[in-house]
Amino acid sequence: MRNVLLVKYGEIATRGKNRYLVENRLIKTIIDRLSPYEGHRVYKEQGRLLVINENTDIDYEVVIPHIITMPGVTAVCPCVETDDQSIENLRKIALEHCRRHFGDKPVTFKVETKRSSKKYPMTSREVSADIGGCIFNNIKNASVDVHKPDFTVWVELRNNAYIYTKVIPAFGGLPMGTSGKATLLMSGGIDSPVAGFLTAKRGVEIEAVYFDSPPYTSERAKQKVIDLAQRLAVFTDGIRLNIVPFTEPQLKIYESVAPEKMTVLLKRAMLKCAEKIALENGSQVLVTGDSIGQVASQTLQALNAIDSAARELPVLRPLCTMDKQEIVDVARKIGTFDISIRPYEDCCTIFVAKHPETKPKRKIIESIESKIDGLDSLLEKAVDDRKTIYLK
Repeated sequence: MRNVLLVKYGEIATRGKNRYLVENRLIKTIIDRLSPYEGHRVYKEQGRLLVINENTDIDYEVVIPHIITMPGVTAVCPCVETDDQSIENLRKIALEHCRRHFGDKPVTFKVETKRSSKKYPMTSREVSADIGGCIFNNIKNASVDVHKPDFTVWVELRNNAYIYTKVIPAFGGLPMGTSGKATLLMSGGIDSPVAGFLTAKRGVEIEAVYFDSPPYTSERAKQKVIDLAQRLAVFTDGIRLNIVPFTEPQLKIYESVAPEKMTVLLKRAMLKCAEKIALENGSQVLVTGDSIGQVASQTLQALNAIDSAARELPVLRPLCTMDKQEIVDVARKIGTFDISIRPYEDCCTIFVAKHPETKPKRKIIESIESKIDGLDSLLEKAVDDRKTIYLK
């Protein structure tokens, strides 16, 4: 008998012949994250993963925060593992486990049993009834409630038996690196970090690009983006952030076009730079934080006029159908919201027109852009002069 951490995953289990590859990737990620701590091992256990410490009891306070932020993990359960699956032993372990977790305080509970092998001499319902009766008879103030209990005592009968009462939810999705690579256009706002997180949750490796326009944007604005990328790195196992000096291209556009058309042309310029970087780093897509209709530059007409700037790579918009409150809720959940609302503006905010065009025509925008003398050279120079930092 020992304390272990049971790691659950959902969508991975639906994979066909390549399921083992995705499982192995998740195992490798767990091992890598726990490598600074001695003695940890990860094993497959019939649709679950087990994290143990071969030298001592597992330290849940150290291990759990590292694992629940991994894309691909749906939940983790601190539990007791035993190779003795006799009902007498299960009864004893479940009783001790419950005494540790809720003692003699008034609680309601139920027992749920899952069997991976139907050869076990008792049905799942019989095991639950037997263990539930033992808990009820031996713990003062414990009563059964099968509908809305305070606690559920879980009993999983696999190669070994696992008993637990706590299920800590994680984010789900697919393990990092199993779905290719993307380059994220990242500002200091609320939306783009959430777009990056949702993309990473699908198993996509993320590299980010930020457009820096000193003196119109401050060092604090840049630091805010670095801090956001640092927070995303918690989920992505590290992230490369490309900081592109964008003042000269931005001023060139500002001086050359009507104010109402500037925002669309500015975003096209950013998309062109991001695509160059993405092609260099092996990305298959670009990712932005646009949400349809949220601002003037995110109407369908504007997005169409912007997207044609990317000649080789598609543009993904994970937030396109989400409203602002939904985006804020995710930002709070992943810990980026409080960073994003720091009052330091990015270059798009500072140079935005009072009345930007909401229905730009792509061909007209492309024609205007083609007449901005020297813009392409400025964009190439900005990409060449970028600084790249790695955050983990």
